[in-house]
Amino acid sequence: MFNKFEDYVQQPTYRHKLKIYSDGNDDYSTIIPEYYNKDSLCYGQKIKSKDGKKIFPAIKKTIYGEPDLWDINTNNVECLNTILRNRLSRFVRKSQGHSKSAYALEDALYVFQFHWNFMHEIGKNQTPAMLEKKATKIWTWGNFIHAKLRDVK
Repeated sequence: MFNKFEDYVQQPTYRHKLKIYSDGNDDYSTIIPEYYNKDSLCYGQKIKSKDGKKIFPAIKKTIYGEPDLWDINTNNVECLNTILRNRLSRFVRKSQGHSKSAYALEDALYVFQFHWNFMHEIGKNQTPAMLEKKATKIWTWGNFIHAKLRDVK
């Protein structure tokens, strides 16, 4: 996972630190330093716990650097995971709509990402891609199907 992450994220520096927030999975605290210098990171974890039906308040803790404890949050990622499970059956746990190959799974995710960023309206005639100045119009499925591919890997 971090191999692809490293392709998309600019290498952090001591001045421009990479901020990463995650759940309490300890694997991240050992993997992240293999890819990034600890001095260029602000990494914090939000740990949730419950005992039966009783839910305890989340604990926020600093792992590397000095992240602001108020900023440590995983709500956006958890929301996206919920949206993926609702919209793509192959991402549901214990689903029979599984992908037969990793390529099919990646392709389904790429199509969903394109739809979410370029077709899904989040305001008055605005998509996430339009807000980020990556598009000037709301795409339709017809535009998507008939678009000429520029960069085919």
